Amino acid sequence: MGYGRLGAPSESFRSAGSAASDPPPPSVAAKKRKKLIILSSLTALLLVATAVSAALLVHFRTKSPSASQPLSQRKPSQAISKACSKTRYPDLCVDSLVDFPGALAAGERDLVHISFNMTLQRVGNALSGVSEITNFKMDQRLRSAYEDCLELLEDSMDQLTQSLFSIAPASDKSDSDGAAVGSTDDVVTWLSAALTNQDTCTEGFEDVNDGGGVKDQVESKLKELSELVSNCLSLYAASSDGDGGGGDFSGVPVQNRRRRRSLLEKEDYSSGGGFPEWMSRKDRRLLETPISAIQADIVVSKEGNGTYKTIGEAIKAAPQKSSRRIIIYVKAGRYEEKMLKVGRKKTNLMFIGDGKGKTVITGSKSVADGLTTFHTPSFAATGAGFIARDITFENTAGPAKHQAVALRVGADHSVVYHCDIIGYQDSLYVHSQRQFYRECDIYGTVDFIFGNAAVVLQKCNIFARKPMAEQKITITAQNRKDPNQNTGISIHNCRIVPGPDLNKGSTQTFLGRPWKMYSRVVYLLNYMGDHISPHGWLEWNGDFALDTLYYGEYMNYGPGAAVGQRVKWPGYRVITSTTEASKFTVAQFIYGSSWLPSTGVAFVAGLSV
Repeated sequence: MGYGRLGAPSESFRSAGSAASDPPPPSVAAKKRKKLIILSSLTALLLVATAVSAALLVHFRTKSPSASQPLSQRKPSQAISKACSKTRYPDLCVDSLVDFPGALAAGERDLVHISFNMTLQRVGNALSGVSEITNFKMDQRLRSAYEDCLELLEDSMDQLTQSLFSIAPASDKSDSDGAAVGSTDDVVTWLSAALTNQDTCTEGFEDVNDGGGVKDQVESKLKELSELVSNCLSLYAASSDGDGGGGDFSGVPVQNRRRRRSLLEKEDYSSGGGFPEWMSRKDRRLLETPISAIQADIVVSKEGNGTYKTIGEAIKAAPQKSSRRIIIYVKAGRYEEKMLKVGRKKTNLMFIGDGKGKTVITGSKSVADGLTTFHTPSFAATGAGFIARDITFENTAGPAKHQAVALRVGADHSVVYHCDIIGYQDSLYVHSQRQFYRECDIYGTVDFIFGNAAVVLQKCNIFARKPMAEQKITITAQNRKDPNQNTGISIHNCRIVPGPDLNKGSTQTFLGRPWKMYSRVVYLLNYMGDHISPHGWLEWNGDFALDTLYYGEYMNYGPGAAVGQRVKWPGYRVITSTTEASKFTVAQFIYGSSWLPSTGVAFVAGLSV
C-alpha cells in the first residue's frame, strides 16, 4: 500500500532506506519532448472541462445580481450556509463558494453544479502547476511519486469533467465535446475515484527526502483538493436520491433503484452459476468459444508469429476511446516488460491468454527499488471496460522486498476472469472505481488485496502464503477515507485457504485491517480454512478506525469461520439480515446487472451460490 505505512503486522520493511542514486540526466531535447507531451495532454483535458465550465458560468452569472459586489463585502447566502453544513469541511465549503461567480444567487441544487465546477478548475490549476516542474532534478523515488501525481491528477480531471457534465443543465450539455453522461451511480463512482486519486498522490510523497523543494511545491499545488472533492461528494449525496449522508451504506444505493429490480426478476441461473438469461448471445459466444477460435484484433507472440512480439506494442497500437470491444490475444509465454499500463484513453480492451500458468505477465519491481507502491505493478489498467481472461499476473520481488504489486486496476467496469494474481505483500491493488473478479487464484501475505475500489470477488481461491518471520498475514487492507464513497471489498462465495507453503501453526492469518478511517470489507458465504485467526481481524494502529470501519461476515463456513471469538469492535458485525448482506452483492454494490452482461463473464447477481 502506501510507501511508508504505519501499523505493520510485524517489523516489516516500511521505507526503502536511502534513495537510489540520481539517474543520468536526460538530454535537453528529451526533457522538452516530455514536457510537451504532458502539456498537450493537459490542454486536451482542459478544453473539454472549459466548455462545460463556461456554459455553467454563463448560466449562473445571468442569475447573479451580486457578481460585481466587492469580495470583502460578500457574505454567504442562506443556501450556501445550509448546503455547506452538510459537508465534512463546512468552513472550506463556504470560503470556496462565496467568491465563485453565481454562487451567492444560487439555490442549494445549483450549488452542487457550482461546487463541481469550482473543484474542477482547482484540480486543473493544480495539474498545470505540477506539470511545470517536470524538469526539476529528482532521484528515482521522488520522480516516481511525481509521475504518479501527474497521472492521478489527469485521471481526476477526466472524472470530474464527466461528473460535471452529467449533472449540468440539459441545455448546456451540447457544449461538452462528447463527455460521458452518467447516472447517479456513475457520478458517485467518479467522485469517489477522484478523491482516492488525491490521497494516492499525497501518500506517494511520504518519507521522501527532497532537498530540491519538489515535494513542497507539489503539496502546495494540491492544497485542499481532497477536501474540495469530499465536499462535492457530500453535496451531491445530499441532493441526490441515493443513500448518502455518511452512514455505513453511503454509496450503496438500494432502496431507490427500482430499475435494477426489474432486471433481477428475470435472472435464470444454471446449476453452476451460469449466465443470466438477459446476457446477449454475442457475449455468451465470446466467453464459451475456445481460445483458439477467438477472432482477435491483435495477436501478441514472443515467437514472432503474431501481430506484435510484446504486449506493450499491442497496447500502443490499440485505438483510443474505443466504443467497441478490442480483443488482444496474448499467446503462451513469459512476458517481462517495462511496467505494462492500459491508460485511461485505452477503453474496452480485452486481454485473453492461453490459460493460467501459460500466458504469464511478470515483473519484480518493489518499493525497495526506490519506487512508490503505485509504480510497482507488473500490469496496470485504468481504461474503462478493461477485461483480462486466462492470464497469470505475478510479481516475483519476494517477501523481503515488501510492497510489490502484481496487478493494479483503476478501470471502471473492469473484469478479471480466470486469472492468477501472484505476489507477497500488496499483490492485488484494487485502486478505484467498479471492479469484478471471478474464478481467480490470488496469492499473498501482507495486505494482499488492498485499495479503494467498489469491488466484488466471486468464486475465487484466496491463498495465504508463507510470510517472513514474525509477520502476520492480512488478506485485505481497504482504504475508504470518506463515508460518502461507494467503495469497499466484498468477497463472495470464495475459498479462503492456506497456500501449500504456509505453516499454519506458526503464522496467524487475519481477514483484514483498516487502512483508512471508513474501511469497509465483507465476507459473504465463503469457506474459511483453519489458518484464520479466531479473532478474525487485526488492528491497524491501536484503536484507529475501530468505531468507524464496517467489517461484516455473513454465513461463512469451515473451520476458520466461527465467530464466537471475533473482535468486539463497534464497527464489526456478524450480519444476520439477508437485506443487509445483499447490499454487497454484484447487483447492488457494483451495479453489475447493467454492465456485467456485456462482458460475457458469468456472475451471480444476488446472494445465491
